This record gives sequence, structure tokens and C-alpha cells, in this order.
Amino acid sequence: MENPSVDWKRKTLLFMVSQAISLFGSLLVSYAILWRITLDTQSGFMMTLYLLFGFLPTFFLSPFAGVWADRYDRKRLIMLADGLIATATLIMALFFLSGYRDLWLFFVIALIRALGSAVQTPAVSALLPQIVPEDRLMKTNGLFSSLTSAIMLISPMISGALLNFTSIEVILMIDVVTAIGAILVMLTLRVPAHVRSEDNPNQKYWQDLVAGVRYIRRHEYIGRFFIYITLLFIMVTPVAILTPLQVTRTFGEDIWRLTAIEVVFSSGMLAGGLLIASWGGFRNRIKTIAFSTLMVGITTFLLGVVPHFWIYLGIMTITGVTMPFYQTPATVMLQEKVEPDFQGRVFGVMGMIASGVMPTAMFIFGPLADRIRIEWLFIGSGVLLTILAGGLAMNKVLINAGEPVQAARVIQITRQPVRIRTECPIGQPDCQL
Repeated sequence: MENPSVDWKRKTLLFMVSQAISLFGSLLVSYAILWRITLDTQSGFMMTLYLLFGFLPTFFLSPFAGVWADRYDRKRLIMLADGLIATATLIMALFFLSGYRDLWLFFVIALIRALGSAVQTPAVSALLPQIVPEDRLMKTNGLFSSLTSAIMLISPMISGALLNFTSIEVILMIDVVTAIGAILVMLTLRVPAHVRSEDNPNQKYWQDLVAGVRYIRRHEYIGRFFIYITLLFIMVTPVAILTPLQVTRTFGEDIWRLTAIEVVFSSGMLAGGLLIASWGGFRNRIKTIAFSTLMVGITTFLLGVVPHFWIYLGIMTITGVTMPFYQTPATVMLQEKVEPDFQGRVFGVMGMIASGVMPTAMFIFGPLADRIRIEWLFIGSGVLLTILAGGLAMNKVLINAGEPVQAARVIQITRQPVRIRTECPIGQPDCQL
């Protein structure tokens, strides 16, 4: 791990403020586009198409973005991504102001924003350990999760209000302003460039990619953890993507209902982030993740059977509370265990899984949502998530990987073979066996 400087708290604050500003504008646009498509089309196919444009570019670019995060200045990559998104959003706003409001423009915006997110995500995850001491990563990531949740709490309310009282181009312009603000804050942050420890720093991208794959294959727990993440994202796809469509079909076509489910979910995430920051979860990271998976499975099942909207909101709140108990320990475990030179690539692969699995799964769940009740999808995925949680809790390789760094080192030392002396050294007559 690289040694964070003594003023890490100030740098962490600047970093979080920058990310909060950027996230706020991005969420305003994301909610506005998603709700516009949901209310205008009420089509599972159109939501699937939107997801393809919003996630697949991230899927294909993430491995290369991970290499960039290990090769180049991570702060500059984050700023570059914000600048790309701001420029594209400004151009789209000008199209809308000129009278072009075709539905395909929403898909173009989603595609460009996905490209920027692909560059930004591994750089953000890999930059934080350069600033924060290792023993403060869990608490800092928990607070970061709470800040993110707070932004997610207020952004749907503001986005819903803006949709009711103004036009989509105004929301796009707000995102441009927030992106510029985030870049200006990042300019004040001083982070020393990370040092690559590889023997050949001039090797090509494909060699870097191959080195990253070999690193993952050498560390069995990473491969198994990525298999778990893949299964998790498949199973949570219905509840993560189809809740707005379910609410619209089952409870009513009102923006306030769509806003409400986002608000209560984000409120739960805010509370969960504060809880994980103060408590830290179970001593073993994997046990905390398994607990979160179990709770999400239970709440997903319940979302498929509750008949009243207000009870639905309560369950969504609980679902939000459990999310940081997966996100925070998963991120911290990789930040602690993966060497700094490979963190960009490992988080890039993780981002590729996160961005590629859901759109692929929506090829199945999207058309199914137009043929059967979404509630049945929630019930089935809830049962599968519960089974996945049990399998994760019983995986010895991942349980060992989930031990805190210091505890893992102690275990490793105690497992070293003991050499028993069978004869006394020459010249030591007083030796006793």
C-alpha cells in the first residue's frame, strides 16, 4: 500500500466533495431520463434498450480503463471523464433547445455518460487508498457511501420537481455546471502520482491486460469473488431495474410514486452507510457481505408480495439499509488485499462485471416483464439470492480472504510449518532436545 500523507483528512474531504458535486448532476439527468422513458413508453423492451446504451459501453471499456488507472494519473483521469460527460451533455442540451426531442437522443446521452463512467469508476476506487490510511479505509468508505446516499436521497426529489416545473434541457445544463464545479474542486487536490512496481513500465496495453488477468488467476479468492458478484448482479437485476415499471403498473402512473421509491431507498442507504462506518460490520468482510445478500433476498421476495404502496416503501427502505453492507466491505477488501499496481485493473474488471451483467440479464427479464407479472420475477430472484447468501457464507476460500489484513497475517504466520530439531548443534553440549 502507498503511504497516505499526514493531511489525508483534508484531501479526503476535497475528494468526497468533488465526487458529491459530480454525482448530484449525474443523478439529476439519470432520473429524469429514466422516468421520462418509463412514463412515455411503459415498455420493458425500451427500458432494456436504455440499459444497453447505458451499461454496455462501460462493459467494453472498463478493462482498458483499469489499465489507464494503473498507468496514468488517476486524478487527471477522473477530471477528464467529468469533462467528457459535461461536453457531451452540453451538446445534447443544445439539441433539445433547438427543438430536437427524439427518444434516440436519450440513448445517445446514456451511451456517452457510460463511457465517462467507465473511465472514472476504477480511477476513483484506486485513488482512495492513495489518500486514506489502510486502517481507516472501512470507516472512510462507509462515510463515502453515506455521502453518496445523501445525494441519492435529494436528487430524485429535485429531479422530480424539475420535471414538473421545467424542461429536460434545464436539467442537462445543471449537470454541466456541477461537472465544471467538480473539476475545479479536484484541481485543488494534491495527490502524488502512484508508482508502478512492475519490471517493465513501458509494456503495452495488452500486456498490462494479460498481467491483470494473470494476477486475478493467481489469487483464487478474487476469481471466486467475481463469480459471486456475477451471480449477484444477475439475481438483483429485476429489483434494481424493474421497480419503477412495477410501481407504474401496479400502484399508479405518478411521478411522486417514482420519486418516493428512490427517496426511501436512498434514505435507507444513508442510514446503512452511517451504520457501517460506525460499526464496521462483522469482523469478517465476507460474512458482512453474505448478511447483506441474505437481507436483499428477503426484501426482494417481499416486494413481490406486498399489496399496499406504503408497505412497499418500508421494504424499499430496508433494502437500502442493507446495500452499504455489501458495497463497503467488498470495496475495502479489494483495496486492502490487492496490490496498488493492480487495483485499477481489478476494479476495472469489477466494473466490467457490474456494467455487463445487468444489461445481459435484461435480455431475459425485460421481455419477461412484458409477458408475466413483475412480482413473480421478484419472488423468484429473492429465493435465489437467499440461496446465494448461504453458499457465500460456506465458501472457505472467500471466508479466509474476508479476514481483516492484520488477522490474515497472523493466520498466515501460524500456518507456517514448524521445524522440529532432531539433533543438537555441534559445539553445544548443554543442548536438550
